[in-house]
Amino acid sequence: MSRHNLRTVVGFEVHRTITKRRFWIATLIVPIVLAIVFGLVYLSSSATNSSLAAQKKATFTFEVNDPSGLVSYGVVRHFGGVKEPSVARGIERVRSGLIDAFFAFPKHPSTQAVHVYGKDVGIFNNGKYSTVATEILQLSADVKIASPVLSVLARGGVKVDSTTYKDGVKSSGLNGLIPPLIYLFIFYIVLILLGNQMLNSTLEEKENRVTEMILTTVDPSTLITGKILSLFTAGVVQMAVFLSPILVGYFFFRSSLNLPNLNLSTLDFNPERMTVGALLLLGGFILFTATLVAIGAVMPTAKEAGGFFGVMMALIFIPFYASSLIVSHPSSLIVQVFTFFPYTAPVTGMLRNGFGSLSLAEASALVLELFAFGYVVLRLAVQLFRYGSIEYTKKVSIRTALGLNHLN
Repeated sequence: MSRHNLRTVVGFEVHRTITKRRFWIATLIVPIVLAIVFGLVYLSSSATNSSLAAQKKATFTFEVNDPSGLVSYGVVRHFGGVKEPSVARGIERVRSGLIDAFFAFPKHPSTQAVHVYGKDVGIFNNGKYSTVATEILQLSADVKIASPVLSVLARGGVKVDSTTYKDGVKSSGLNGLIPPLIYLFIFYIVLILLGNQMLNSTLEEKENRVTEMILTTVDPSTLITGKILSLFTAGVVQMAVFLSPILVGYFFFRSSLNLPNLNLSTLDFNPERMTVGALLLLGGFILFTATLVAIGAVMPTAKEAGGFFGVMMALIFIPFYASSLIVSHPSSLIVQVFTFFPYTAPVTGMLRNGFGSLSLAEASALVLELFAFGYVVLRLAVQLFRYGSIEYTKKVSIRTALGLNHLN
């Protein structure tokens, strides 16, 4: 095999990864759980709709008492009810089973509660009483207003279309926020699903004592690069499988699952933000993958390397503790530190890019930093792997691996 046959390394690593049982267990567990949840929601929604339809067709006997004078008895008769002057007698008639329900409207309905008394027909069916009482009061108000337009406004049916401007240009608002933040979502999913695999990508050969044999045929740089590319490929497969039930549910069962109708045509895919987001995602992926591979090259066993994985995962969540500052005061000192510290930079940068507070100069500097630092860590990982391939019992000394001991 050629020492620089990157295609062979990537092909071998991808095949080895996607043919493992634990890879598919980890990959399929999320869509299976989502499919089960969607199925339960679908069945529940169908049952609820059937129940609501049955409730609408069902009739019951009721009486009302209204000291406020706001209730229209024409509306009451429309629902099949009658007037009852005595509250005590109405409650007693419900208690004795002579009628199904009694509604005691207060003198001031805007500030006081409507008291509903009814025959217990089950926790899910008892709600029909309060529904009818509310509808009676609302329709009575409509009769008093005598204007369909004013009735809609009184119920809060006001539509507002907001337009904002930034630096003299119309801003896209939420429609411009969602697309670049998709990169942040992908970053988290890939690291959470593949983080352990990144850490163990070099440990597996060390624990199996085959690294010396591999390095006789493959250059360490080619091997490490091939592993990173294979991890990225595995991440793409996992993302596709992970998103499949969501896409199926949205496009084929949206109404049954009560999912919101997302109009993609209204989203603003700003070319600058989308490009910066893609570069931050790629730079962050390279940096974190190279770091986890380097940690795996240093540690003799996966158990000892596990503690470092927790630290790396914590670093990608730390920026959220300052999320309010990132959104409202991006120029503050702590936000600037998070923006340019390499291991908090990807998340902070993608957040600021989504909210439009990352200038082009800052974005350029940040992208260059991530790729430069990622390259340095990648070279370090190669050197550590080269030296650590023959160290099975203890952690590799970084100073020894880099030849720094002679400086002492």
